[in-house]
Amino acid sequence: MVKNNYEFIEHTADIAIRVKGKDLKELFKNAAAAVFDIIAERKTSEGTNIRLAVSQEADNLDELFVNWLNELLSLSAAKDLIFTEFKIDSIEEKALKAAVFGQRTNSFRMKAEIKAATYHELKLEKNDSGWQATLILDV
Repeated sequence: MVKNNYEFIEHTADIAIRVKGKDLKELFKNAAAAVFDIIAERKTSEGTNIRLAVSQEADNLDELFVNWLNELLSLSAAKDLIFTEFKIDSIEEKALKAAVFGQRTNSFRMKAEIKAATYHELKLEKNDSGWQATLILDV
């Protein structure tokens, strides 16, 4: 539909993912791995792993989950890194301590830019096989 000097076009701006883990540590690790798998694909096996410590605190588990992913996205952009390994040292409902390992972006082919993990339709749930999260990523 054309209106004045612009037109509306259909645009799907987000990516939705479902992540599973046998426990919270694995869920958070798998979610982070999924995000960076969406962002980039390794071009070369060469490169030096850079380790960063990450700690987060939140008012609840949903906030902790979103904060974790957004902190990784922020660190990735600020440090010019793609994270490939995630070690959750400790996790509780309101706090997390982890080590993340990444390499410079020039070792990767960039596939998508993810701006943020969102609360939109966020769902974390415990089930018989562990934990599952449904997440919308703003691209």
